[in-house]
Amino acid sequence: MTGHFEDLGTVHPTGIGRRRVRAFTPPGGAAGGKRPLLILFDGQNVFGDRGSYAGGWHVHEAVARFARTRRTPAPVVIGLEHGGVARIDELTPFSDGRRGGKLDAIVGTLVDELLPRVHAQFDLGYGPASHFIGGSSLGGLAALYAHLLRPDVFGGALAMSPSLWFTRARFAAFARAQAVPARSRIYLDMGVREGEGRSLPLTDAFARQLRARGWGEPAERGDRRLLLRPDARGRHDEKSWRRRFPMALRFLLAR
Repeated sequence: MTGHFEDLGTVHPTGIGRRRVRAFTPPGGAAGGKRPLLILFDGQNVFGDRGSYAGGWHVHEAVARFARTRRTPAPVVIGLEHGGVARIDELTPFSDGRRGGKLDAIVGTLVDELLPRVHAQFDLGYGPASHFIGGSSLGGLAALYAHLLRPDVFGGALAMSPSLWFTRARFAAFARAQAVPARSRIYLDMGVREGEGRSLPLTDAFARQLRARGWGEPAERGDRRLLLRPDARGRHDEKSWRRRFPMALRFLLAR
């Protein structure tokens, strides 16, 4: 068994337009309990190569392997497609004066429209221990924002090569101003040479900011865990994110 896909139609964030949503349900049953949920931005890129301008992450294959080899229930994965040229507007929480700043509408739609719909359709666990959100590049930034803004809903963020450079000071101030959540899993990674070597120090600084506020290493098994994964051969591309995704998934779902 390989699992199956379902087209969930569209969601309509206010002021943004309709966005297509697809779901992948892994093979077999959730022997260890109800399934968790992982929502991923840039849904065109997270499954197969078709529709992705640079190849897909093949998340469904990684999740199917997880289902076969792990006792922890594998997640239902939701891919939320972006709006093409509007992507930088809808996946950023703040405007740089020319673009960006519409992410709150996306997060609100995920919480108020999409989550009730998928809970009615799939046998999912509920609450932050069962809801995760992720993405890469601008999608990684969006995932971090959604988690820190609504930790009561999303208990963890998967942020691969997050675009922490975009409105850098405002995002850092936002992160500092948020209450420390009772539960949090944050996965961060970055290629060593991304951004001509400037992106990893930004990501490391963000990780140090979180650690100073109480996030611990994965081995500490606390309620707030953080993993920063520098990738010596990683690039800012789907191929690198596809290779790193299985470890990110294992970290998010580890008990």
